[in-house]
Amino acid sequence: MNAPRVSVVVPTYNNAAFVEATIESILAQTFTGFEVLISDHESTDDTWERLAKFSFDPRVTLWQTPHGGGAPANWQAVTDRAQGEFIKLVCGDDLIYPTCIAEQVAAMDAHPEVTLVTARRDLIDAHGAVLPGGRGTARLRGLVDGRLALRRTVRSGTNIFGEPATVLMRRSALTAAGGWWSDFPYVIDAATYALVLLQGDAYAVNRSLAAFRVSDGQWSVDLASQQAAQVIAFHEALAAREPDLLSRADLARGAVMAKALGHARRLVYLAMRRRMSTAE
Repeated sequence: MNAPRVSVVVPTYNNAAFVEATIESILAQTFTGFEVLISDHESTDDTWERLAKFSFDPRVTLWQTPHGGGAPANWQAVTDRAQGEFIKLVCGDDLIYPTCIAEQVAAMDAHPEVTLVTARRDLIDAHGAVLPGGRGTARLRGLVDGRLALRRTVRSGTNIFGEPATVLMRRSALTAAGGWWSDFPYVIDAATYALVLLQGDAYAVNRSLAAFRVSDGQWSVDLASQQAAQVIAFHEALAAREPDLLSRADLARGAVMAKALGHARRLVYLAMRRRMSTAE
């Protein structure tokens, strides 16, 4: 049997309310050459029981990752088993749209120098309804030099490439990077994308190919503050790792933007809490 071209890796933890929709969105892809690797990290709800229905699909492999290490350990554990040429990590509550993998693989095939493909994405609530203000790629369009893309994301103070479900990476580049860069857990995705983009270029698809679910886990004022601090720390670490990549002006602008976005995010979280309380 030939190795799949794409490994879709799904680390789960207490995703019982959404995980079935997540896996169904992956299995509904128009692209066919993929495997689905699902690692549950000690869920205390019935996530594991809900996943069992997918064990009969030959594309799906299920297992449970032992205690310890938190989300970064589970992300790495599920990625380590991948066999595909490309890696797509999908968190256990997000969705990918039917042509997502096909469009992103096509971009990779058309541009061998690309190590990361991203796209626009929608925001959805706990019921799957699309929220106003879907996210873009900060004016990235088509083929973009990887180092230029990194400077843009640093100057923006946020992750312009998006959550993992919106991204496809070359597995060889991720392996060469040493796997997921877990020094900054709240921005592990953005930090890892940086290491992958130091090896090649980016490609941005200007339409929504995935949906990021905004749920209770994101409604934390304290979390918003910690995210901003880790964004700034990640930028400084990236500058130390790659001295010719970023200027002090890039870092200063990125720090100002990260703090401003952190403040805005706190306001959004508070508004969402009020909205949900009213709805209940």
